[in-house]
Amino acid sequence: MTTSSTTAPPAGAGDAPGASAAKTGRSLGSRIAALAGGGVMRVVLVLVALFWLMPTVGLFLSSLRGADRIAATGWWKVFTVPSELTFDNYQRLLDNSTITDSLFSTVMITVPSTVLVVVIGSLAGYAFAWMEFPGRDWWFLVVVGLLVVPVQVALIPVSKLFGAVGIFETTFGVVIFHTAFGLPFAIFLLRNFFAEIPRELLEAARLDGAGEIRLFTRVVMPLGGPAIASLGIFQFLWVWNDMLVALIFAGSDSPPITVALQQQVRQFGNNIDVLAPGAFVSMVIPLAVFFAFQRQFVSGVMAGAVK
Repeated sequence: MTTSSTTAPPAGAGDAPGASAAKTGRSLGSRIAALAGGGVMRVVLVLVALFWLMPTVGLFLSSLRGADRIAATGWWKVFTVPSELTFDNYQRLLDNSTITDSLFSTVMITVPSTVLVVVIGSLAGYAFAWMEFPGRDWWFLVVVGLLVVPVQVALIPVSKLFGAVGIFETTFGVVIFHTAFGLPFAIFLLRNFFAEIPRELLEAARLDGAGEIRLFTRVVMPLGGPAIASLGIFQFLWVWNDMLVALIFAGSDSPPITVALQQQVRQFGNNIDVLAPGAFVSMVIPLAVFFAFQRQFVSGVMAGAVK
């Protein structure tokens, strides 16, 4: 009687060729993905953020040092000699009427330019998205074409037009210029966002007796909040940081902060104890506006507001 013994195959002998390698590859990929999404990537992102913030930190620390110390050593010396830090520069800044008046002029230019672009752009975006009128598509193509017109092309003809109507070198003229050049982007952005609103919502509101104005204020505007916030941030930053338009169209008696700082450099080249805090204040205000509306801005981007 013969006893047949069967020997179990070695573990993994029946696997398909390359299966172990595939498992190993997947395991290696998983480890790489975990490594990229773990502590190493966080450290890299923190380093990138610190490198990006370094000019801002350097400007802030320079604004807290005396003019003689700024001329003698770099801003990083405050870490070894913290007694150099003082707020005297900001006191001199507040005593400088040119800088304080220019901050007020910048607010008087930026706020109306932003509000007008948001309001008019919202109305026009809703009209192009949901209202029927003759030549609607052709007019929208004109708006899209205006997006590619550079500001520099319009400086001379617009300055002649403003001079003819008597608004050249006035705050009102600067506001009109920024509003006119901000509207094409605003209309394009909001029209694309409003067009994504479900038609059923608008039809249901019309069945309830809502007119176009009530439909716009009660349905479209609340749903378009993220896109409107994104537009407001873009317009505010563009107008606040503008220097070219303000240098040409603003009056010499009421220049915005960018022009005022440039004039301080030209007239008082060694007036660094005023320039440094003035530049930091002019930069920190738009940063505060951005972070105040950061959640709405991110919501607008994630919702597809920025195409």
